[in-house]
Order: sequence, then C-alpha cells, then structure tokens
Amino acid sequence: MIDEAVEEIKEMQTHSSSTVAVKAARALSDLLERDFETVEEYVRALERNSNVLRQANPSHASLVTTQRAIVSMVEEADLDTVDAAKERTEAAIDEVVEGVVTAKQRAADNAAPLFEDGTTFMTHDYSSTVLEAIENAVGEGCYLEAYVLEARPRYLGRKTARVLGEMDYVDTHLIVDSAAGHFLDECDRVFTGMDCIVDETLYNRVGTFPLVATANEVGVPVTTIGSSAKIVGEGFRFENDFRSASEVIREPAEGFSVENPAYDATPTRLLDSVVTDEGTWEY
Repeated sequence: MIDEAVEEIKEMQTHSSSTVAVKAARALSDLLERDFETVEEYVRALERNSNVLRQANPSHASLVTTQRAIVSMVEEADLDTVDAAKERTEAAIDEVVEGVVTAKQRAADNAAPLFEDGTTFMTHDYSSTVLEAIENAVGEGCYLEAYVLEARPRYLGRKTARVLGEMDYVDTHLIVDSAAGHFLDECDRVFTGMDCIVDETLYNRVGTFPLVATANEVGVPVTTIGSSAKIVGEGFRFENDFRSASEVIREPAEGFSVENPAYDATPTRLLDSVVTDEGTWEY
C-alpha cells in the first residue's frame, strides 16, 4: 500500500494536494499489519516510510506537514508497547485526515460568498477546494460563468472544465493557457488553488504566475483558496518538480532541450486575497 501510494504520488495520478496528503496518511496504516519486536523498531519503520512518502513529492506542503504531524504524535506519546504505538498511529492518521478534510471544507465555505450570482471568473489547473467553493455557491442558487485554462502540459484544466460542465448553473468555457489575456476583460475575478505559500511566495501549477501577472495588468482581482496548513514558513523548503519532456513533445528533442517545471512562483503582493479555513487575508 505504501509503495503504491508513493508511485501514484510520483506520477501525479492524484492531482489535488489535499487528496495526496490524505492518501499518504492512510498509506501508513499498512504498518499496522506488520510485526515488530520493539517500539523502537516500529517507530524507525514509521519514520522511514513517512520520509519515503514525503520525498515522493516534497513540493506538497500539506503532504510534508501531515506526515511530520503523524510521526510526531507517535514519538511524543512515549509508549511502552508496539500495540499501543500502533493504536496511537491509527488515531493520529484519523486525526490528520479529519483535519485536512475539515480545513478544506471550511476554506471552501469561506470562499463561497465571493462567487456572487452572475459572477464571471477565470481559474487555472485543478483545485478541489476551489471546486467545492463553486459547488457551495451554486447550491445557494448562484449562476456563474467560468473560463478554465487547460493547464498544459498535463491538461488538468480539462478535468476542472468537466466537473464544472456538470453543474447546471455554471456556463463553462475551456480555453488554451495563452488565451487568458484575451478573456480576462470579461472576468470579475481570478480564482486559484495553492500548492503552498512560503513566506511571500505562492507556489502553484505552472502558468499561475503569468495568469496572475496579466490579471494585475488589466485590473482583475485574484483570490487564492486553500487550507491554512499550506501556508508554511521555517522548516519547509519548496522543491520544484521537473517533469518528463515527453509530456511536452512526443518526438525526440534533437538540437534543443525541453524544460517542463510543474510549478511556478507568484509574489503574494500580486494577489488580492487568500482565503483559508482560518479566514481571509487581503493584500
């Protein structure tokens, strides 16, 4: 189960960082089925496997923070038996998962009022929290119009467009990334998710920075939505993920190189607001 979770995270088959954090947390329950002679041996195995899961995508702040939290809860309990350590691990996993799910729901609830009836907005990539906020607004009877960027090269925006297309009250348009500037004048606001915010920098799916910069140029406010656990400072160093060239071009790259970063960096001063489970911060 742990090996499968690691491979899935590496291949980015699970696109939401919150979902990744939950999957990794639950993967640790695999250790509960294994035999260990001592508590020390069990804790070492917990630390080792947690580190493997974190390294599967070290750019995901929620993955890193939740894994560290589970290990700390077990280590700080100072338990005498392996069974007790396993019970504490199971409880820690449940607590962390509940925290991720609850924070995501609260962030979506806090952001929903920004989607007023008749709002036209643009969004990028695939954020389950942004989608939940939209769903909440639609549930209150709001009619919305959405412009969704494809988010090349993985085309995760297509997944977002399909979800929005199933909502009766959302008129959805899928557009290529480079068309953002063409349609921004029609938008009231840009909404993005977040991989993480470190100090004064938002790290999110590549293409976020040019979208936000263009929105600033034409005067369209930008709101980022996500769990407060993704806002981190000391002790976390963002590591970008450089994906395979085959995602960009199928033919061999002869005479040139192909660069395919998964994320880019956006100064938070370019954002109008950040909405989390703990409230809204305006810039």
